[in-house]
Amino acid sequence: MNHRILDNKNQKEIAAFFTSVFTSSEGEKEGKLIGNLASELSSNIDNDEIICFGTYENESLIGAIFFTRLRFNESTLVYMLAPVAVSTEHQGKGIGQALINYGLNAIKNGSANVVITYGDPSFYSKVGFEPLSEDVIQAPLELSMPVGWLGQSLSGDPISTIHERPTCVKAFNDPVYW
Repeated sequence: MNHRILDNKNQKEIAAFFTSVFTSSEGEKEGKLIGNLASELSSNIDNDEIICFGTYENESLIGAIFFTRLRFNESTLVYMLAPVAVSTEHQGKGIGQALINYGLNAIKNGSANVVITYGDPSFYSKVGFEPLSEDVIQAPLELSMPVGWLGQSLSGDPISTIHERPTCVKAFNDPVYW
């Protein structure tokens, strides 16, 4: 098993992977929605605004994650971790956690200060994410489940309050994801 950075040449593979994983776990409608999101994100991977990491076993993609830049007027470098997927047959084996930790280390080495995610607190707490108030960092759009807004400081310092709503990459600028 190995982790690697992916690029836009992997678009079809990444989109098919997310579609398959989310269809298996959440149903066809959600699979198509997240598959389309992954397709749009992967077609725009530039390793600055959009970064993607994958885990491979015998050259088969078994896990994938995206980090997308949240833009503020101030110079804080903040990324959002989403979406995340591990193939159904490999779930529960620590692959997702290992891939997320690999990605977090790479993002930290790229000078990011903070990573945000929007998901299941019981899962993301295993890789260092903690509940984050929108009084500290706002979501780009209104959250339907504020309990899922989570953050992690990569510097070890507390997350500093940012008094503005960030902008997100175009693919996420749709209330359906929030």
